[in-house]
Amino acid sequence: MVYNCFASCAFGLESLTAAELRKLRLDGVSARDARVYFNADERGIALANLCLRTADRVYIELGTFEATTFDALFEGVRAIALEDHIPKDAAFPVNADSVGSALFSVSDIQSISKKAAVTRLMDRHRVSVLPETGDRYDIHVKILRNQVSVCLNTSGMGLNRRGYRKANVAAPIRETLAAGLVMLSGWGGGELSDPMCGSGTIAIEAAMLGANIAPGLNRAFDAQSWPRFKKKWNTTRSETEEMQTEPPVIFASDIDKRALSAASQNAEAAGVKLKVYHADVKSFSRQCTVLTNPPYAVRLGERDEVHRLYSDMGHAFADVPQKYIISADDQFERYFGKRATKKRKLYNGSIRCTFYQYF
Repeated sequence: MVYNCFASCAFGLESLTAAELRKLRLDGVSARDARVYFNADERGIALANLCLRTADRVYIELGTFEATTFDALFEGVRAIALEDHIPKDAAFPVNADSVGSALFSVSDIQSISKKAAVTRLMDRHRVSVLPETGDRYDIHVKILRNQVSVCLNTSGMGLNRRGYRKANVAAPIRETLAAGLVMLSGWGGGELSDPMCGSGTIAIEAAMLGANIAPGLNRAFDAQSWPRFKKKWNTTRSETEEMQTEPPVIFASDIDKRALSAASQNAEAAGVKLKVYHADVKSFSRQCTVLTNPPYAVRLGERDEVHRLYSDMGHAFADVPQKYIISADDQFERYFGKRATKKRKLYNGSIRCTFYQYF
């Protein structure tokens, strides 16, 4: 069976997610704001969940309609053939979001959509009770400018949850964004260094990408237990495990020894090897691609300290031909001492950042 699907992603990463889907040879790939649509069968959906590095979740779109009233929302959800996908014993929580629409109360959208789903499923399964004791089928109702999209979340928890983050430090970068930065840098698999590695996310994502390790191999997904998907999912997981190649050389250093301990633990959990060592960024001297996420000045009194750090980075990286830095500080170039070759606006969670690319 072929499904209409989309992968959600952060604003600014749509083109990367689209490129990933095309590389997986999935059809009908079309990027829109924070979504990339595609067509896939059960194997394709398993492949997308297991292999996508920059996407947040993979959804099956069950139906769309316009709604400006709660009556229209109820009738629209009830008209969708939910019984074709959701068995009578399934647990089916309803989540929602709304942007620029007449219906804006998320709790009310969830409540009314749940009632409509219950009405439809009880009628079509010919039961008076839905026990919700079986597998989880997470319904998501997304409303954008009054256009309602009713979806099934095949991923479960977000795809950034790779399963390797066993230890953390302050303000870790999201795994999907870290993978996106590696891809945006155009890094081709040579030596790469993150001299302010924190818990190691950028270095780990680079190592996984370089060794072709599917990011979803060490985690579970909601759809993998659905009867229609189970067999294909297990087969696809085995196929992706066989695609791994020789790992690249990735250096990860930091001035904070606790961060290095976290990076080492996380790399081990991810199944990759990093060359982890203690160093101040001021002393950086490697001739390799640099990709890093330096601290942001998020509290009063930190700005001067962070600006000094950016200046130190500018001196330390002066002879490095390929360097890529993400920062939320609009003054970064001024203190770094050089204008970027190329810049790109991205979001690290809710923080608006710029990816400064020097090459």
